[in-house]
Amino acid sequence: MTIQSKQIVQESKPLFAGIDVGAEELILVIRKNGIPYKAQKFTNTPADRVRLVKKLAGLPGIIVCLEATGIYHFDLSIALHDAGLALMVVNPKASHNFAKALMKNSKTDAVDAETLAQYAERMDFVAWTRPSDEKIAIRSFARRIDALTRQKAAAKNHRHALSASQETPKGVLRDVNLSISQLEKRIARLSKEARLLIGKHSDLERMFQLLTGIKGVAETSAIALMGELLLLPPGLSHREWVKFAGLDPRAFDSGKSVHKQARLAKAGNRHIRSALYMPALSAKQHDPHVKAYFQHLVDNGKKPLQAVCAVMRKLLHAIHGMLKHDKPFDNARFYAIPA
Repeated sequence: MTIQSKQIVQESKPLFAGIDVGAEELILVIRKNGIPYKAQKFTNTPADRVRLVKKLAGLPGIIVCLEATGIYHFDLSIALHDAGLALMVVNPKASHNFAKALMKNSKTDAVDAETLAQYAERMDFVAWTRPSDEKIAIRSFARRIDALTRQKAAAKNHRHALSASQETPKGVLRDVNLSISQLEKRIARLSKEARLLIGKHSDLERMFQLLTGIKGVAETSAIALMGELLLLPPGLSHREWVKFAGLDPRAFDSGKSVHKQARLAKAGNRHIRSALYMPALSAKQHDPHVKAYFQHLVDNGKKPLQAVCAVMRKLLHAIHGMLKHDKPFDNARFYAIPA
């Protein structure tokens, strides 16, 4: 084999890149022939993301891997995907377990990036599916509405505490009331804009109508659920949805002596759990079949909070089936009330 042909063979070997995504920094490590190159730093800004994507796009055949880290990885994922790069976006729990299997002793951003590059090198490639722009926009609306709703709840709690004291000046209470009123107006405005966006797309409008057909799921809850469920990878089973939401019970048994009570994994998307919580509370009050299911669980030894979590999990199962088969919620199938 000539020197030139050897170089062609070497250059044709695939490259693997791992990117550790932080709120402010992006750490890139590239591996070739099982050897990592020196870590490179980029800022997590639009300009530096463009520079990073341009660098990777200039390396033919490279496979890029990064973690799904909240909101910070999303813009980078879209930029990498739209540039035509082969991209894997992995669950942080999967990469964490992979690092443990490699017996990594140190944890730095550079080590994490190199671990992700190894993950891309050793594991089967699963391409990231880019959501449509309108689905991304709905999630943005949903999460902003959720953030403002939490601020409103905190303000109301603050007002209650201030109202308990006769020493609180009226001007302070007036200011807190003004803050609550403004938050309510902002939430209403964002909900209206989200609703208009959903109405422009027949598939999204159908999903909205199916969700609001469940007793307990009002407009805000439907938007919150759509914002998260629309961005889940397509083709998942109802059990995989439950795992993504962190609503799957985690057993803890070891040998003959360790038998702990099963608890929720809570390793998934907390926004899905948050979006399901109030609908579950409302449904168990107003839907007789959901109420009967809740009571059945309590009568059989479940604590009320455990029963609510079970209702959330079963609601998620039901929503998966509704959307998959394009059928409205059937509370009789949710739970058959004993005769």
